[in-house]
Amino acid sequence: MASTVEETAGARVETAPGATSPGKPKKKGFRLKVPSAFTVLFILTIVAAIATWLIPAGSYSKLSYDADSSSLVMVTPQGKSENLPAEQSTLDELGLELQIDQFTSGALSKAISVPNSYESVEANPAGPADVPSAMVRGTIEAVDIMVFIFVLGGLIGVVRATGSFESGLLALTQKTKSKEFLLVFFVSIFMLAGGSLCGLEEEAVAFYPILVPIFLALGYDSIICVGAIFLAGSMGTTFSTINPFSSVIASNAAGIPFTDGILWRAAGLVVGSVVVVGYLYWYAKKIKADPSASYTWEDHEEFNRRWAMTTTDTKAFTWQRRIILILFVAAFPIMVWGVMAQGWGFPAMAAMFLTITVIIMFISAFGPDKVGEKQLVDAFTEGSSSLVGVSLIIGLARGINLVMNEGLITDSILNSASNLVSGMSGPIFIIALLLIFFVLGFIVPSSSGLAVLSMPIFAPLADAVGIPRFIIVCAYQWGQYAMLFLAPTGLVMATLQMLDMKYSHWLRFVWPMVAFVLGFGGIMLVAQVLIYG
Repeated sequence: MASTVEETAGARVETAPGATSPGKPKKKGFRLKVPSAFTVLFILTIVAAIATWLIPAGSYSKLSYDADSSSLVMVTPQGKSENLPAEQSTLDELGLELQIDQFTSGALSKAISVPNSYESVEANPAGPADVPSAMVRGTIEAVDIMVFIFVLGGLIGVVRATGSFESGLLALTQKTKSKEFLLVFFVSIFMLAGGSLCGLEEEAVAFYPILVPIFLALGYDSIICVGAIFLAGSMGTTFSTINPFSSVIASNAAGIPFTDGILWRAAGLVVGSVVVVGYLYWYAKKIKADPSASYTWEDHEEFNRRWAMTTTDTKAFTWQRRIILILFVAAFPIMVWGVMAQGWGFPAMAAMFLTITVIIMFISAFGPDKVGEKQLVDAFTEGSSSLVGVSLIIGLARGINLVMNEGLITDSILNSASNLVSGMSGPIFIIALLLIFFVLGFIVPSSSGLAVLSMPIFAPLADAVGIPRFIIVCAYQWGQYAMLFLAPTGLVMATLQMLDMKYSHWLRFVWPMVAFVLGFGGIMLVAQVLIYG
């Protein structure tokens, strides 16, 4: 069957007969107007500051382990610090049903809340000067991630300057003709596994620059790019099995082995994987048939100008460019191995990417495809500067949490939530807890942070209801991550900033997945309560 081919923003777009032409305008319906990521975060920081005036201040005592003194350190709501013997009897006296080796081994590296220790304290409302201060300090706290992103941008700039991207992309698209969705499928499966096993989230920003041009060349849009990377990774993290930053630390803080409930989480991962891949396939097929059906169609020309690699006058895919592209691609599995097997943090990952960059620059300075030293250095600088906005978004989002913590209202919200579900029983209790964690996911977007704050408080409620504590861990995972698919306080704003995508477009695409996680998660939780209660 014949087909027509049109040129759009330097990329070839094939349109089946009867499909809407890419140039044909679609009827415009109602579109939610959402400000830019910076404006959204600034507004939310102001809202958080106002909340510190309206919500009563309060705090739980916090308990942590000090390796230098080999003792437990408890900080009271009034800020007084007390050293306690690192013994099991100390935990028993505090009402913490945890094992002492969970502290001494480092499994619980962050301070946890002590149950039944909540007290009202003197208010510490945020003033006008605290808003910009929190945004700046939040950015400083994220400096390790920011350096990682800057180095990543520099590496991408250098590889682009060598011409390796364009030549390699042309070779790839010629081999994947009519099998385009396979790449989306394999990337999604990789991200699902990475999210479930090691919480692959912030690190995933490294994949956009290499995959976005490829997805565009295959005829997809920015939604597919974010869906295959961010959405799939988040779905994997939602149904974490052995993720140390989610299921493991939450189980530790709840006083149970992380293997408790792992079969339920694994079953959820299988179903979640099928749903997210199926959803991406449906959307990919839809925009293949009619490119103007893309949720981001109104911005596609600008997006293509920024991300699409031109295939006209492409340089030959020489051995030198092959080696450069192999080194570039190899950096990403090395990064994943380092995180999973070596416990790398962002500084180690940044150092590895910088090493790869230097090697590529050295290779590019010699041989038939020689690129000048100044051109390579300029490319590194320009590549880094292109990701400044993304880096700042990550830091600014942390400022919201700082305002709430320093305003002493985070624990107040947590205490009110625990009082709300106390006394409930059975399915009503667990559904209410799922929704509470959904709300708390907005307030505390860190999975490990919410785990150590909430698990010691909510886990004992499971005993009162007569259900295993692993069900509370499942409610925490599924509730919080349903929110993190769309919460401006989480990683999503940095992702959208990187791709210059409107939040309203992403919201239109992702809300069915949020509804799925809450609906399917709720069914799983009720089933657990009925079986084990």
